[in-house]
Amino acid sequence: MATVTRSIEMFFFPFVGGGHQIPMIDTARVFASHGVTSTIIATPSNALHFQNLITRDQNNGLSIFIHALSADIPDTDMSASPFIDTTVLLEPLRQFLLENRPDCIVVDMFHGWAGDVVFELGIARIFFNGSGCFPHCVHDNIRSHVAVENLGSDYEPFFVPNVPDRIEMTRSQLPVFLRNRAAFSDRVRQLEEKSFGTVINSFYEIEPAYADYMKNKWGKRAWIVGPVSLCNRTAEDKTERGKTPTIDEQKWLNWLNSKKPNSVLYVSFGSLARLPPEQLKEIAFGLEASDQFFIWVVGNVLNSLETKEKESENWLPEGFEERMKESGKGLVFRGWAPQLLILGHAAIKGFMTHCGWNSTLEGVSSGVPMITWPLTAEQFTNEKLITEVLKIGVQVGSREWLSWNSELKEFVGREKVELAVRRFSEEAEKMRKRVRDIAEQARIAVEKGGTSYNDVEALIHDLKARKLANQD
Repeated sequence: MATVTRSIEMFFFPFVGGGHQIPMIDTARVFASHGVTSTIIATPSNALHFQNLITRDQNNGLSIFIHALSADIPDTDMSASPFIDTTVLLEPLRQFLLENRPDCIVVDMFHGWAGDVVFELGIARIFFNGSGCFPHCVHDNIRSHVAVENLGSDYEPFFVPNVPDRIEMTRSQLPVFLRNRAAFSDRVRQLEEKSFGTVINSFYEIEPAYADYMKNKWGKRAWIVGPVSLCNRTAEDKTERGKTPTIDEQKWLNWLNSKKPNSVLYVSFGSLARLPPEQLKEIAFGLEASDQFFIWVVGNVLNSLETKEKESENWLPEGFEERMKESGKGLVFRGWAPQLLILGHAAIKGFMTHCGWNSTLEGVSSGVPMITWPLTAEQFTNEKLITEVLKIGVQVGSREWLSWNSELKEFVGREKVELAVRRFSEEAEKMRKRVRDIAEQARIAVEKGGTSYNDVEALIHDLKARKLANQD
C-alpha cells in the first residue's frame, strides 16, 4: 500500500459576507492547528480583512495561507448580501484547482456554482452553510411534514413534528424558501447530496439530539467542529476578525471598565441587518426608558446610502446621544465593533441579538444570556433554541421574517423593548448560571479529547483514508 508523504491539504472557499466568511476562516485556522495545510481562497479585497490574522498564525508555526484569486467583486464588505453574484470567480477558481489539487475543499453554500466545478475535477467537496444542527433539523421536518400553504394565516401557530422538543412556529417566522419551496432551497440540497460531507460550526453539547440527527442523516459524514471562534485567544485576534473597529478601543474599554460586573447590555444586530430609522428610534427610546447601561452597535441603516451623510444620522432621537453621554448610561458604536472582546468583558450582563448563528455561539461561548430579536435567515429558529430549549434568553417579540433589505411590515415598539429589557433583568441571574455551564462545555469541546476536537481529527482521518484509497 502506498504511504501518505505529505500532510492533508484543505482549501476553504468562504462567501464574501462576514456572517459566512469569518467562521470559515476560523475553521481553516482550527484545522491548521491540527496539522493540516489550510489555504483560504479569497478575493483580493476580502483577503485584506484577515491578512494580519493569518500572518500571526504563520508566525506561530501554523501551515496556513491565503490565495487571492485573479478576479474581484467590487463594493463588497462584511455586510455583503447573501445573493451577490460571485460567478466572476468561477474561471480563476477552476484554474487554481487545476494547478493545485487539495485533499478537499470546503465550499460555502452561497457559492452554489462552485460545487459543480469541484465535482467535475474529482476533488472531495465539503459543504458549509454557517448554521447549527437545530435549524437544519427543524427546517427539514417542516419541509417534509408541514403543509405551510394550508395554514389559516401567517400567524397561525403549528408544532414542528418529529423533533425532540416542543417547538411552535408560525408561517410568518419561516424563511421564504420554506414557504414556497424555492429553487434556491432545492439547489442547496443538491449541493449537500453530492458532497463528501458537511462541516458544522457548533458543538455537540449545545444541541445533542439535533447533532445526532445530522450525523445520522449524513451517515457519520457530519463533523461538528466548533465553536470555531474559540480559536481566537488573544486580544489582537479578537479585534481583527472582520473590519477595523470604528471606535477607539481605549474609549469603549474605559467606559466598560467604569461599570460594575454584569451591569451592561450589549446590543447588536450583526453585519447584515439594515433597520430603518423609525425602528432604531424605537430601540433608542426603549433602551433609555429601561434605565439600563448599554453599548449599542448600529450597523447599516436601511436606505441611509441614498441620503446625505449628515441626514443618515437622523435616526437618533433628538438629544439622545447627549443624554446618554452625560448620564453615562449608554455608548453608541456606528459601524464595526470587536464583538468577541466586548462579550468577554466582565461588565457585560446580556446580549440583545438578532440570533445569527455566529452571534448566538459567541454569546453562549462568552457565558452571556440574551434578549432575542430575530430578523431573517434561520434566526427565528435559533431564537427557539435560545429561549425554549436552552432557556438562556427572553424574546423581544418580533414576528415577521423579512429578506435582508426589505422594509419592515411592523415595528417592535419602545414599550416592547423596555419590557423585554426589564424582564431580562429579572431573569438574568438564573439564565447566567445556565449559559455559563454551557460556555464551559464549549471550552472543553474544542480542547484535546473534546467532542469538537475529536470531530476535527475524525475528518482528517477520513481524508487520509480517502487519499490512501486513491493512491492504490
